[in-house]
Amino acid sequence: MGSKANDEGGGGYTPKNEWLTAERFRYILKKYWGFDSFRGIQQDIIESIASGRDTLGLMPTGGGKSVTFQVPALCMQGVCIVVTPLIALMKDQVAHLRQQRIQAAAIYTGMSHDEVLKTLENAVFGGIKILYISPERLGSPLFQAKLRHMQVSFITVDEAHCISQWGYDFRPSYLHIADIRNIKPDAPILALTATATPAVVDDIQQQLHFRQKNVFSMSFERKNLTYIVRNVEDKQEQLLHILHAVEGCAIVYVHSRKRTKEIATLLYKEDISALAYHAGLDSTERDRRQEEWQRDEARVMVATNAFGMGIDKADVRLVVHFDCPDSPEAYFQEAGRAGRDGRQAYAVLLCNKMDISKLRQRIDNTYPPREEIKQVYEHLAYYYQIGVGSGRGASFEFNIDLFCQRFKHFPIRVEAALNILTRAKYISYEEERDNKARVHFTIGRDDLYRLHSLSANENNVITAMLRNYSGMFSDYSFIDEAYIAGQAGLQSQQQVYMILKNLSEKHILRFIPQRRTPYITYLQSREDPENVILPPEVYDERKKEFAARIEQMIRYFSTDDECRQRMLLSYFGEKKSQDCGQCDVCRKHRHHKEQKEEKKSAGQAILNLLSDNKRHHIDEFNSLPIRTDILDAALHHLMEEETVYMDDCFVRMKNEE
Repeated sequence: MGSKANDEGGGGYTPKNEWLTAERFRYILKKYWGFDSFRGIQQDIIESIASGRDTLGLMPTGGGKSVTFQVPALCMQGVCIVVTPLIALMKDQVAHLRQQRIQAAAIYTGMSHDEVLKTLENAVFGGIKILYISPERLGSPLFQAKLRHMQVSFITVDEAHCISQWGYDFRPSYLHIADIRNIKPDAPILALTATATPAVVDDIQQQLHFRQKNVFSMSFERKNLTYIVRNVEDKQEQLLHILHAVEGCAIVYVHSRKRTKEIATLLYKEDISALAYHAGLDSTERDRRQEEWQRDEARVMVATNAFGMGIDKADVRLVVHFDCPDSPEAYFQEAGRAGRDGRQAYAVLLCNKMDISKLRQRIDNTYPPREEIKQVYEHLAYYYQIGVGSGRGASFEFNIDLFCQRFKHFPIRVEAALNILTRAKYISYEEERDNKARVHFTIGRDDLYRLHSLSANENNVITAMLRNYSGMFSDYSFIDEAYIAGQAGLQSQQQVYMILKNLSEKHILRFIPQRRTPYITYLQSREDPENVILPPEVYDERKKEFAARIEQMIRYFSTDDECRQRMLLSYFGEKKSQDCGQCDVCRKHRHHKEQKEEKKSAGQAILNLLSDNKRHHIDEFNSLPIRTDILDAALHHLMEEETVYMDDCFVRMKNEE
């Protein structure tokens, strides 16, 4: 029998359920994370899931969500399956766990069939304690077949709000979680999220088929985070002012890919080191920029909302929203990336009168009129030449620019229409499917071996490909550039890309780089447009909910008499009796209160001077130790109240004879 101290990582003996005690959990926490005690509701969640109860944990960004599933996973028998859409987070957490000699692995889009199969086999035979998987992979026949043979301790659903159609970031792929629950009905579910309204909290539990409601929540209050709204005409000037005023690492959120480059260029010209980040960059470039920012080689990351989820950087001092997000959930989560180290940090939203109309325009852009959606559906059939009653199961690459040019549509509204048609189950629209790189040798194997002009790195890349892939001399083979880099002893995927490009130019091989391509698949045969039905839960109800979130966001930055943090907490169902005391509204209130007190004291000083019932020249008041503006305001107030009179630069009391 193995000892308690060396069995948690998996393999061999696994602790029995009677070991699932508070002492055991604290022992694991201390051994692997170095902490003596849990924070907030961590222990409550751990004890709940370890007892076999379906559990929903509501924890703000930086609340330590990963501990709530990693600790019990190391104590319980079997593999913990973690569903998360964040590939960067998967890779990062797997790397950290493996450094601690904890058996962890991940399955995500872009892996080869052999890599996925090997990982799943390891999970079946007990070689993995924590298995991360992207929601898109849950529905694959291979995963579901192997899952039946796994011993599963429990299933963790990260970013659980994505399963709710009433959530701000609904993802249809999350609905596959119900499938794996059917395959493993005895495995409890642990759902985790940092952003959920009371309605979404209920919907998460319903969608995940909780046996009974069971929610643990901690306050979303961030005492070290100051929320500020700046209503300004010139946002660029204000952004520069803020970045010069607040030191440290920063994130600037914008709404478009084009603007990331514009703002990053602006900052660079002002000697503020900045990088642009958006989903249109290839994965290698995104990873490189993220790593540079995390290593503080660049101070500011200018990004769309594609950046931030799963980013483990605690010392962000400032998050600025240059453009307004379209929901309090999105704003709260993005702003919450500041100050995770507990030190003072700022979340600043820049707005002006144009933002209200821009936000309301997003409602129609996100939910175009029904007739427009049906027209996009009809034009899609023309584009692919699909007749009524045919096309079921057909899959096509989708060039949105060409489609919009041909049929006179706007890209943003086409994407919205395709997403609605996807939810209505007429098509499946994958905005960006990663197509792996492909290689085909154009010279024979013997000719390849006779080449003597290749560099050492070129030889290493060729050798790595021939050892790991077959059929490359007869046809194209898919390859994983990152894996080849590791096998060839190179530092990055980018090096492999450049080497393969060079070999292609030498006519040694043909190389088709990895590319991100939208795809459309017909889930049912093409219908006449008039027969296309958009049910209320797909269109009307969701549009109403989206519009309500827009209005809540407008209310947040338009209101100047209610504490910012209190407004956000109230939106998430948290009733708070006290204002934060540090947001721009609270500071304004405090300033007004202080001015009122100062004016009251100044008024009393004026009355004390006039208490001798004599006339006093206005210049005499300048001797009082009171600021001129406060003195003038106090005197003006006393005159309005007719407590004192002024006559030819002389001031006297009202009751003077």
